Amino acid sequence: MEQVQSYPLDPEKVYMSADELTLTTDAGEITRKMGEWVALEPVMIHRMIVREKVLKVDEFELLRPLESKLRKADPDYYKRFVGLKLVIDYPGYSNGIVARIPYENDPVGFYKWWRKGAHEDKVFLSLAWQIKLFQKVALMDPKMLLKKDYDILRS
Repeated sequence: MEQVQSYPLDPEKVYMSADELTLTTDAGEITRKMGEWVALEPVMIHRMIVREKVLKVDEFELLRPLESKLRKADPDYYKRFVGLKLVIDYPGYSNGIVARIPYENDPVGFYKWWRKGAHEDKVFLSLAWQIKLFQKVALMDPKMLLKKDYDILRS
């Protein structure tokens, strides 16, 4: 039986798309080129880079294409990762705009669009970002805030 070459993860190396890497998956140890890992397992590779910080890749050759693959492979994971950096269709803008701009510049309008306009599925806000938004809205237009959001502020 032929011995398969193993390429264990080197945490110091910056990987390019042609570099080979051996990872343990549900199917056992598998060796692939990084470009193949990005195409076939974008969420797993992204977690290794961003959350676990055990894998370093070239930003232009792998990270940007990886983020594009994430959008298609797992839209919910992508929205959670991108958060307020997500480009959205927002009233008053002819082209898409980064969600952070209306969130910061027009908190009441953003709240109305996001919470009352049923666009909560379009932009992921962590609890901390929600609380900041609710606090701004409570100061600027307290009648706008829904009871459930007042309750979050009180807790």
